[in-house]
Amino acid sequence: MRTTDFSAAPPVGQATAMFVGATRYRGPRSILTLTRTWFRMVRQMRRMKGYRWHTVYYQFPFTLGTIAFFSDRDALLTFARSRHHRDLMCWVTDHGTTNATGGYIRLYNAEPEGYSNGVWRAESDGMAHIPTFTPLSTEAAGPPVHRG
Repeated sequence: MRTTDFSAAPPVGQATAMFVGATRYRGPRSILTLTRTWFRMVRQMRRMKGYRWHTVYYQFPFTLGTIAFFSDRDALLTFARSRHHRDLMCWVTDHGTTNATGGYIRLYNAEPEGYSNGVWRAESDGMAHIPTFTPLSTEAAGPPVHRG
């Protein structure tokens, strides 16, 4: 069912701001040096108001990335200004390509409406499907979910 009430969803389902980023480090030595600051930064992030969830991913050979969810954009940006995050970003970027050779950051905001069913529905715990798909930008209405 379509909804704007995610109060019954787990914390990550209640998040409205998402961070996706990755850094390609120079090599194993850079990644090893990174760990000292990184663990402090994660500990700080988990304690911050508005933190919902995160995961880390790896791409061969030396890229580490993060996907993190926050209650709202302000919580995400407050974390970005935090001491350990700032220290890490300065270490990554202040010395040319000594520690890292590239990276990116993307910030996403959740639309107010979405979908819920079963245990995460605020209205009831029944499973239900939506009758039509959400319309594309070129459509006035989406097609039916079940073909007639």
